Amino acid sequence: MSVILLDGAVGTSLWEKSKNRLPVWRYNLENPKIVLELHGEYLAAGAQIILANTFGANRAAVKKGTDYSVNDVAREGVRLAKHAARGSGAKVALSVGPLLELLKPHGKLSEEDAAELFSEQIAAGAAELPDLIWLQTFMDLEMMKIAVQCARKHGIPIFCSMSFEMSGKTMMKDSVAQIVRTLEPQGIDAVGLNCSVGPEAALPVLREFHEHTNLPLLFKPNAGLTTISNGIVQPGMDIEHFVRSVLPAADAGATYIG
Repeated sequence: MSVILLDGAVGTSLWEKSKNRLPVWRYNLENPKIVLELHGEYLAAGAQIILANTFGANRAAVKKGTDYSVNDVAREGVRLAKHAARGSGAKVALSVGPLLELLKPHGKLSEEDAAELFSEQIAAGAAELPDLIWLQTFMDLEMMKIAVQCARKHGIPIFCSMSFEMSGKTMMKDSVAQIVRTLEPQGIDAVGLNCSVGPEAALPVLREFHEHTNLPLLFKPNAGLTTISNGIVQPGMDIEHFVRSVLPAADAGATYIG
C-alpha cells in the first residue's frame, strides 16, 4: 500500500518561530512570513498534504481580544497554504478543530450554536477552494458529527481524525467502533487519529480502525508527551525514535501518515 505523507504540528511549530505566543491563527494576518516558512519546510521535507493555519479560527476564539473576522482569518490561512503549495503537487487542507466549550449536557454549548460556529468557519475557508476539509483533534463524537454535517454542504472531501487517550477511547469515552458506525454513513473520505498519545500507544487504535472500516486511515500521533520549557516545545522522543515508531503504521493499514 502506498503511503501519503502529511505535514507535522502547525501550532507549536509556529510558536517556536514567533517571538510572542499568540493564538496561532493570528499569524495569518500579523506574521504571514512564518506561516509561509513553516509550510515551505514541510513541503521541502516531502509533505503531500499541508494543513492551513485555521485550526482554532472559529468566532468564539477570533472575537476574544481581536477585531478580526473569521472570514478574514480563515480565508487568509487557506490562501497562504495554497500559495506555499503552488507548483509542488501537494494538496491543501482546511483545518478545523473542536470548539473549546463542551456540548450540553456536559457544557453550555447547544448543538445549534455549535453548528453556527462550524458553518461560519468552514464556509470561510471553503470559499478559497482547499482540496479537502480536515476535522481534527476532536474528542467528542457528537461534536464531530455536527462539524461533518456542516462540512458536507461544500462538496469537498472530508477527513476526520479523533484524539484518543491511553484507554483507546476519546476523552468523552467514544470507541473506535462507535466513531466508524457514526461517521461512515455521513460520507466522509478518511478517518483516524491525531495528536494526544505517541505512536506506540496509537498503533492499537489504528489497528482497531482497520478492523472496523475500509475507509482510508489517518495516522498522525504526537512525538510522545510534549512539554514546553521557556517557550520551547520539547517532544517526548527524538526524530529517529519517532520515525521507527511510526513506520509500522504503514503495515497496520494507514494511508496517510504524519
